[in-house]
Amino acid sequence: MKHLVLTAALTLAALGGFAPIASAAELPGEGVTVNPARATWNTGFFQEALVRRGLETLGYEVNKPKDLQNPIFYKSVALGDVDYWANGWFPMHEAQLPKDFAEKAEKVGYVAKAGGLGGYLVSKKEVEEFGITSLDDFKRDEVKKAFDSNGDGKADLTACPPGWGCEKVIDHHLGVYDLTNHINPSKASYEAGMAAALGNYKDGKPVFFYTWTPNWTVFKFKPGEDVLWINVPEIKPSDAQKGSEERMTVAGVVGAVSDPVKMGFVASDIRIVANKGFLEANPAAKRFFEVFTLPLLDINEQNTRMNEGEKSEQDIERHVDDWIAKNQQTWDGWLAEARKAGQ
Repeated sequence: MKHLVLTAALTLAALGGFAPIASAAELPGEGVTVNPARATWNTGFFQEALVRRGLETLGYEVNKPKDLQNPIFYKSVALGDVDYWANGWFPMHEAQLPKDFAEKAEKVGYVAKAGGLGGYLVSKKEVEEFGITSLDDFKRDEVKKAFDSNGDGKADLTACPPGWGCEKVIDHHLGVYDLTNHINPSKASYEAGMAAALGNYKDGKPVFFYTWTPNWTVFKFKPGEDVLWINVPEIKPSDAQKGSEERMTVAGVVGAVSDPVKMGFVASDIRIVANKGFLEANPAAKRFFEVFTLPLLDINEQNTRMNEGEKSEQDIERHVDDWIAKNQQTWDGWLAEARKAGQ
């Protein structure tokens, strides 16, 4: 009976009754379910969606990503509760890693090597009017008054929400530069805070905010035209930044008040972080992580589209389709590398 069924199946296949089935070599991830995570800042959603699409093309069944705060993700990936994310910033996130991280998880590849530039920007008009060159200038009464929107006597800074790596660095800066009585960091939703800043700027009001690249903000607020990067008073690294001091002063930054400019933030590598057990069991996925990389301009362009309203999950999937179509040869090359590793 089994022989008859097999013969019939083979006959149907020969006659075109069955659709062609992809070989195991084409789908090295077939039968494996993957649990990804995603950062809470939406400027990192595009990278996550591209990586997820790559794994799906390799045959993996990839669940919807969990949006996690940094420390929770790093604990979860070490425990194996999630398998990976594409939103690691190093060395900025080093202080948020659990003690057993190196034993149980791994940084893989470079989404954008030295792509994470962070620092403080101030509206150009006020920089020129008040002679602002560094955070220290916000100790001056006339500067604080100009940037004080709620009457508490402090300059208002659009900062980072709790749990973000930049939040820790900003708090460190306010402490070591004796600025806690002079600057009030807003830690509400970053997207809402920057939308408010953009509205204020269009109304002719001063703006003072932290940002990073890649990010839509440097498209909406053009450094050198609308805003200027300012210095920190001197390089005083946090514990997590120690050993990377040379990457905290950056030359050639467009729209900075000085060259080089003391950013106070380490120029970070954006990297995929994954559970070691997952990587060992899935060499195809590991190889895809290793070769996957994105130009900053492409990330900035997509982030700007999101800021202009294209930010639904469907929009982001369409952005992934567009990027792959424009970079088909590169994409196919990554998949070929992954399939070879999975054989």
